[in-house]
Amino acid sequence: MKFWNFIYKQLNEQNKVILMTVIESRGSSPGRQGFKMAVSENFEMQGSIGGGIMEYQMVELAKTLFDKPFKTFIKRQNHNKKAKKDQSGMICSGHQIIAFHLLNPNKENLNLINEIIECLKNNCNKSLMLLPDKLFLLEEKLKNQYEIKLIDENNWEYYEKIAYKNEIYIIGGGHVGLALSEMMRFLDFYVHIIDERKNLNTLKQNKFAHKIHHTEYDKIATLIPEGNNIYVVIMTHKHIDDKNVLKNLIRKKIKYLGLMGSKTKVKTIFEQLKNENFSDKELNVVHSPIGIDIKSETPEEIAVSIAAEIVKTKNKG
Repeated sequence: MKFWNFIYKQLNEQNKVILMTVIESRGSSPGRQGFKMAVSENFEMQGSIGGGIMEYQMVELAKTLFDKPFKTFIKRQNHNKKAKKDQSGMICSGHQIIAFHLLNPNKENLNLINEIIECLKNNCNKSLMLLPDKLFLLEEKLKNQYEIKLIDENNWEYYEKIAYKNEIYIIGGGHVGLALSEMMRFLDFYVHIIDERKNLNTLKQNKFAHKIHHTEYDKIATLIPEGNNIYVVIMTHKHIDDKNVLKNLIRKKIKYLGLMGSKTKVKTIFEQLKNENFSDKELNVVHSPIGIDIKSETPEEIAVSIAAEIVKTKNKG
């Protein structure tokens, strides 16, 4: 969201913007498919295409393009000093292909960027399509997060889902829920907060969650979808609510399910669920006590430990 807001602001201020998009990456490339960077006419920047000397060189190239006749192009970067051409200056192996688009400050581009921003706000199912001559949004859904059809430098198509790749459902809107909302939004998750309480002070303070749901916990299973991009953290204010929420979610096919609590509390809940015919195999999928052990004490430290465990799980694939 921050990235597209930057582009909208620059265009609205009548500055041209060079949009760089990694449309393909292979091997140990620092810039992964979907990475983006924007360089404005006043040389302000947002985003990243992988960092290091390669990114510096691409930014410097982008800065030279504003005062020249422009045609969209793609540029390959080989991260290997033995490569015969297109060396990036990096030695991590692999390669990436970067598409360069010029966005002029006109109504058409402002409308497109605004549509992307609104789409992200609502976590819509539209797809972004990049071609050698234009960018636009498609209504159709993609099977994969990214898709590319690359024939040669003048004939290619790139598609990506515009919705957030990952969603987190934080069940419990207290102090840790507030801190975790901020952390996970920073990590580019679509953040849901769920709590039965409507007048909770920390819910009113929560400006980081994309959606706040006031829902009875016994109905929670209908709210949370299944999927390999769904992450759930249980941290209600009552032991019995934690147990009942876990009971309703434990058999869902999701990427991550975590339960906050002391070892004693977790042991008690697990023993109760075993008595209700939940197996050890089912209970073993639950990350609990939650988070990476960093001896965290404050809500912010606990949020860091949970976020770290979630990122670790996400990046395992």
